[in-house]
Amino acid sequence: MIELKNVTFGYPGSTRDVYEDFSISLLENKIYGLLGKNGMGKSTLLYLICGLLRASSGKIAVNGYDAQLRRPEMLREIMIVPEEFELPKVTLDEYVMINAPFYPRFSKDVLVNCLQNFELPLSLRLDQLSMGQKKKVYMSFALAANTKYLLMDEPTNGLDIPSKSQFRKVVASNMSADRTIIISTHQVHDVEQLLDHVLIVGTDKILFNASTADISDTYVFETRRQGEDTTDVIYSEYGVQGTQVIAKRGDKEETPINLEMLFNAVVEGKL
Repeated sequence: MIELKNVTFGYPGSTRDVYEDFSISLLENKIYGLLGKNGMGKSTLLYLICGLLRASSGKIAVNGYDAQLRRPEMLREIMIVPEEFELPKVTLDEYVMINAPFYPRFSKDVLVNCLQNFELPLSLRLDQLSMGQKKKVYMSFALAANTKYLLMDEPTNGLDIPSKSQFRKVVASNMSADRTIIISTHQVHDVEQLLDHVLIVGTDKILFNASTADISDTYVFETRRQGEDTTDVIYSEYGVQGTQVIAKRGDKEETPINLEMLFNAVVEGKL
């Protein structure tokens, strides 16, 4: 479990804290979607969980360990894939030889399968890759590490359309019962089929915190034509095909979740 209790954090020189008295618990065996407007602290939250940033007050525990101490026992069970990063001037084999021994459940088979799904060769130099290729390689290594916690910050940025489909495949196929994945993203359509749980953050607080099962049980996402009943509508957006709505489900059949509409409804205070 990841627990944040009464956490306050602000960047030096800033006029306001990113988080103030912030608390949340993240459970195992879930894929969380972490959403929010720019500047709401999504990336900051991931770095706080990893101990790469330190809260000015409060407590952050990962698997029972104080995150800011960055003990090896914690670090071998957590991986972060940042939005931007550099890889060393080595071959993939050299990178694996140096880094894989730190992770007790590292799987070369998983690495190979991920690279094959991403249509990448097994022998390559890390400093000669495009941005998208670097992301695919690093995500493959992160999944192969088999850590209990995997944090991804805008993982589909820099990926083309086929690669985004490959990304969903490799994440879904490597999810396990004791793993927690947190995906921070603006590209909601890239990940909405993967998620078990949706978190939407606002200014130093959680605006929305619900499982996709609860969302589907409570709401339907539909297109309504002009003249149709709208008494059950909670939120609506006008479109070419008609009015897109979020409505109370009642006894209606379950519909796919439109994560972009859900986000807009929450930000506007409709949910």
